Amino acid sequence: MRTLAIGDIHGGLKGLTQLLEVANVTKEDALIFVGDYVDGWSESAQVIQYLIELSKTNDCVFIKGNHDVWCEDWLRTGEGDSVWLAHGGQETVESYESFSEEEKKQHLYFFDDMELYHLDDDNRLFIHAGFTSEDGVEKEYNFRNFYFDRTLWEMALTMNNNISKDSELFPNRLKHYSEIYIGHTPTINFYKDKPMNAVSVWNIDTGAAFTGKLSAIDINTKEIFQSDILKDLYPNELGRNKS
Repeated sequence: MRTLAIGDIHGGLKGLTQLLEVANVTKEDALIFVGDYVDGWSESAQVIQYLIELSKTNDCVFIKGNHDVWCEDWLRTGEGDSVWLAHGGQETVESYESFSEEEKKQHLYFFDDMELYHLDDDNRLFIHAGFTSEDGVEKEYNFRNFYFDRTLWEMALTMNNNISKDSELFPNRLKHYSEIYIGHTPTINFYKDKPMNAVSVWNIDTGAAFTGKLSAIDINTKEIFQSDILKDLYPNELGRNKS
Protein backbone atom coordinates (compact mmCIF):
# COMPACT_ATOMS: atom_id res chain seq x y z
CA MET A 1 0.00 0.00 0.00
CA ARG A 2 1.21 3.50 -0.86
CA THR A 3 0.42 6.79 0.84
CA LEU A 4 0.14 9.72 -1.54
CA ALA A 5 -0.06 13.36 -0.49
CA ILE A 6 -1.99 15.51 -2.96
CA GLY A 7 -1.74 19.27 -3.44
CA ASP A 8 -4.27 22.07 -3.87
CA ILE A 9 -7.00 21.14 -6.39
CA HIS A 10 -8.96 24.43 -6.67
CA GLY A 11 -11.98 23.12 -8.52
CA GLY A 12 -9.99 21.23 -11.13
CA LEU A 13 -11.80 17.90 -11.22
CA LYS A 14 -10.27 17.06 -14.61
CA GLY A 15 -6.82 17.46 -13.12
CA LEU A 16 -7.70 15.34 -10.10
CA THR A 17 -9.11 12.42 -12.04
CA GLN A 18 -6.20 12.55 -14.48
CA LEU A 19 -3.69 12.63 -11.61
CA LEU A 20 -5.21 9.57 -9.94
CA GLU A 21 -5.06 7.78 -13.28
CA VAL A 22 -1.44 8.78 -13.89
CA ALA A 23 -0.53 7.58 -10.40
CA ASN A 24 -2.47 4.35 -11.00
CA VAL A 25 -4.26 4.78 -7.69
CA THR A 26 -6.06 1.68 -6.43
CA LYS A 27 -8.29 1.01 -3.45
CA GLU A 28 -5.20 -0.13 -1.57
CA ASP A 29 -3.65 3.36 -1.63
CA ALA A 30 -4.10 5.89 1.16
CA LEU A 31 -4.56 9.50 0.13
CA ILE A 32 -3.81 12.64 2.13
CA PHE A 33 -5.13 15.90 0.69
CA VAL A 34 -3.60 19.13 2.02
CA GLY A 35 -6.60 21.37 1.31
CA ASP A 36 -8.02 24.02 -1.03
CA TYR A 37 -10.35 21.73 -2.94
CA VAL A 38 -12.45 24.62 -4.25
CA ASP A 39 -12.18 28.04 -5.93
CA GLY A 40 -10.65 28.57 -9.33
CA TRP A 41 -11.80 26.20 -12.05
CA SER A 42 -15.47 25.53 -12.72
CA GLU A 43 -15.94 22.18 -10.96
CA SER A 44 -15.53 22.92 -7.24
CA ALA A 45 -18.82 21.35 -6.16
CA GLN A 46 -18.07 18.39 -8.41
CA VAL A 47 -14.63 17.98 -6.79
CA ILE A 48 -16.25 17.79 -3.36
CA GLN A 49 -18.79 15.23 -4.56
CA TYR A 50 -16.00 13.18 -6.14
CA LEU A 51 -13.97 13.24 -2.91
CA ILE A 52 -16.96 12.16 -0.86
CA GLU A 53 -17.33 9.13 -3.12
CA LEU A 54 -13.58 8.50 -3.14
CA SER A 55 -13.54 8.36 0.66
CA LYS A 56 -15.88 5.36 0.47
CA THR A 57 -13.32 3.28 -1.43
CA ASN A 58 -9.98 4.64 -0.16
CA ASP A 59 -8.43 5.57 3.16
CA CYS A 60 -8.50 9.38 2.83
CA VAL A 61 -7.44 12.29 5.02
CA PHE A 62 -8.83 15.70 4.15
CA ILE A 63 -7.02 18.74 5.55
CA LYS A 64 -8.90 22.04 5.57
CA GLY A 65 -7.49 24.98 3.59
CA ASN A 66 -8.37 28.67 3.70
CA HIS A 67 -10.55 28.44 0.58
CA ASP A 68 -12.41 25.55 2.15
CA VAL A 69 -13.13 27.67 5.23
CA TRP A 70 -14.62 30.38 3.02
CA CYS A 71 -16.73 27.88 1.09
CA GLU A 72 -17.91 26.23 4.28
CA ASP A 73 -19.04 29.61 5.63
CA TRP A 74 -20.97 30.28 2.42
CA LEU A 75 -22.67 26.87 2.52
CA ARG A 76 -23.66 27.50 6.14
CA THR A 77 -24.86 31.10 5.84
CA GLY A 78 -25.57 31.71 2.15
CA GLU A 79 -23.33 34.78 2.30
CA GLY A 80 -19.97 34.88 0.53
CA ASP A 81 -16.96 36.81 1.80
CA SER A 82 -16.05 39.52 -0.74
CA VAL A 83 -12.39 38.48 -0.75
CA TRP A 84 -13.42 34.89 -1.34
CA LEU A 85 -15.76 35.79 -4.21
CA ALA A 86 -12.95 37.72 -5.92
CA HIS A 87 -10.45 34.86 -5.56
CA GLY A 88 -12.33 31.94 -7.05
CA GLY A 89 -15.40 31.92 -4.84
CA GLN A 90 -17.74 33.14 -7.55
CA GLU A 91 -16.85 30.16 -9.72
CA THR A 92 -17.54 27.90 -6.74
CA VAL A 93 -20.97 29.46 -6.18
CA GLU A 94 -21.81 28.89 -9.85
CA SER A 95 -20.65 25.26 -9.68
CA TYR A 96 -23.33 24.60 -7.04
CA GLU A 97 -26.22 25.80 -9.22
CA SER A 98 -27.30 22.26 -10.11
CA PHE A 99 -26.93 20.91 -6.56
CA SER A 100 -29.93 20.47 -4.29
CA GLU A 101 -30.15 21.88 -0.78
CA GLU A 102 -29.74 18.37 0.59
CA GLU A 103 -26.57 17.85 -1.45
CA LYS A 104 -25.22 21.18 -0.24
CA LYS A 105 -25.94 20.09 3.32
CA GLN A 106 -23.94 16.89 2.79
CA HIS A 107 -21.04 18.97 1.46
CA LEU A 108 -21.25 21.22 4.51
CA TYR A 109 -20.89 18.15 6.72
CA PHE A 110 -17.88 17.11 4.63
CA PHE A 111 -16.18 20.49 5.15
CA ASP A 112 -17.04 20.46 8.84
CA ASP A 113 -15.37 17.05 9.28
CA MET A 114 -12.07 18.12 7.71
CA GLU A 115 -8.95 18.03 9.88
CA LEU A 116 -6.88 21.15 10.59
CA TYR A 117 -3.75 18.98 10.52
CA HIS A 118 -2.80 15.33 10.50
CA LEU A 119 0.06 13.45 12.15
CA ASP A 120 0.89 9.96 10.92
CA ASP A 121 2.58 7.10 12.76
CA ASP A 122 6.01 8.21 11.52
CA ASN A 123 5.58 11.71 13.01
CA ARG A 124 5.01 13.32 9.63
CA LEU A 125 2.84 16.43 9.80
CA PHE A 126 0.35 17.33 7.07
CA ILE A 127 -1.11 20.82 7.20
CA HIS A 128 -2.45 23.28 4.65
CA ALA A 129 -0.26 26.30 5.33
CA GLY A 130 1.80 26.22 8.53
CA PHE A 131 1.96 27.14 12.18
CA THR A 132 3.93 29.62 14.27
CA SER A 133 4.32 28.08 17.73
CA GLU A 134 7.84 26.88 18.46
CA ASP A 135 6.19 24.14 20.54
CA GLY A 136 4.34 22.63 17.58
CA VAL A 137 0.81 22.53 16.26
CA GLU A 138 -0.76 21.43 19.53
CA LYS A 139 0.42 24.65 21.16
CA GLU A 140 -0.61 26.97 18.30
CA TYR A 141 -2.32 30.05 19.76
CA ASN A 142 -4.29 30.93 16.60
CA PHE A 143 -5.72 28.02 14.62
CA ARG A 144 -6.19 30.30 11.56
CA ASN A 145 -2.43 29.98 11.07
CA PHE A 146 -3.02 26.35 10.08
CA TYR A 147 -4.56 27.51 6.82
CA PHE A 148 -3.12 31.02 6.33
CA ASP A 149 0.48 31.02 7.62
CA ARG A 150 3.30 31.38 5.08
CA THR A 151 6.16 31.95 7.51
CA LEU A 152 6.87 28.23 7.94
CA TRP A 153 7.63 27.86 4.24
CA GLU A 154 9.53 31.16 4.09
CA MET A 155 11.69 30.02 7.02
CA ALA A 156 12.36 26.62 5.46
CA LEU A 157 13.44 28.24 2.19
CA THR A 158 16.02 30.39 3.94
CA MET A 159 17.46 27.59 6.07
CA ASN A 160 21.13 26.69 5.87
CA ASN A 161 21.15 22.95 5.24
CA ASN A 162 24.45 22.63 7.08
CA ILE A 163 22.81 23.48 10.42
CA SER A 164 22.18 20.23 12.30
CA LYS A 165 18.87 19.50 13.98
CA ASP A 166 20.45 19.53 17.44
CA SER A 167 21.95 22.99 16.92
CA GLU A 168 20.58 25.96 18.86
CA LEU A 169 20.25 27.72 15.50
CA PHE A 170 17.88 25.09 14.13
CA PRO A 171 14.27 26.40 14.30
CA ASN A 172 12.30 24.79 17.10
CA ARG A 173 9.24 24.60 14.85
CA LEU A 174 10.98 22.05 12.67
CA LYS A 175 12.31 19.87 15.49
CA HIS A 176 8.97 18.32 16.36
CA TYR A 177 8.29 16.44 13.13
CA SER A 178 10.23 14.11 10.88
CA GLU A 179 8.71 15.82 7.82
CA ILE A 180 6.07 18.45 7.12
CA TYR A 181 3.84 18.48 4.02
CA ILE A 182 2.08 21.72 3.06
CA GLY A 183 0.20 23.42 0.23
CA HIS A 184 -1.08 27.01 0.14
CA THR A 185 1.92 28.73 -1.51
CA PRO A 186 2.30 27.69 -5.17
CA THR A 187 5.76 26.49 -6.15
CA ILE A 188 5.32 28.29 -9.48
CA ASN A 189 5.91 31.47 -7.46
CA PHE A 190 9.50 30.21 -7.28
CA TYR A 191 9.59 29.09 -10.93
CA LYS A 192 9.28 25.42 -9.98
CA ASP A 193 6.61 23.20 -11.55
CA LYS A 194 7.15 20.23 -9.20
CA PRO A 195 6.86 19.83 -5.42
CA MET A 196 9.69 21.58 -3.59
CA ASN A 197 11.68 20.38 -0.60
CA ALA A 198 13.36 22.74 1.87
CA VAL A 199 14.96 21.16 4.94
CA SER A 200 12.20 18.81 6.18
CA VAL A 201 9.32 20.68 4.55
CA TRP A 202 7.65 19.54 1.33
CA ASN A 203 5.49 22.06 -0.53
CA ILE A 204 3.16 20.16 -2.88
CA ASP A 205 1.01 23.03 -4.17
CA THR A 206 2.30 23.29 -7.73
CA GLY A 207 -0.04 26.05 -8.84
CA ALA A 208 -2.98 24.10 -10.26
CA ALA A 209 -5.23 27.11 -9.65
CA PHE A 210 -3.10 29.26 -11.94
CA THR A 211 -0.69 28.01 -14.61
CA GLY A 212 0.61 24.87 -12.93
CA LYS A 213 -0.21 21.19 -12.60
CA LEU A 214 -1.83 19.18 -9.84
CA SER A 215 0.71 17.03 -8.04
CA ALA A 216 0.91 14.01 -5.77
CA ILE A 217 3.92 12.59 -3.97
CA ASP A 218 4.53 9.15 -2.53
CA ILE A 219 5.60 10.13 0.98
CA ASN A 220 7.85 7.10 1.35
CA THR A 221 9.63 6.89 -2.01
CA LYS A 222 9.22 10.59 -2.95
CA GLU A 223 8.03 9.58 -6.42
CA ILE A 224 6.08 12.48 -7.96
CA PHE A 225 2.99 12.23 -10.14
CA GLN A 226 1.40 15.13 -12.03
CA SER A 227 -1.59 16.01 -14.16
CA ASP A 228 -1.40 18.16 -17.24
CA ILE A 229 -1.40 21.92 -16.75
CA LEU A 230 -4.90 22.76 -15.52
CA LYS A 231 -5.41 25.74 -17.80
CA ASP A 232 -4.92 23.36 -20.72
CA LEU A 233 -7.59 21.05 -19.31
CA TYR A 234 -9.95 24.04 -19.01
CA PRO A 235 -9.07 25.98 -22.21
CA ASN A 236 -12.16 28.19 -22.09
CA GLU A 237 -11.62 29.31 -18.50
CA LEU A 238 -9.21 31.59 -16.67
CA GLY A 239 -9.19 29.86 -13.29
CA ARG A 240 -7.52 32.30 -10.92
CA ASN A 241 -5.49 33.89 -13.72
CA LYS A 242 -7.85 36.86 -13.98
CA SER A 243 -5.60 39.58 -12.61
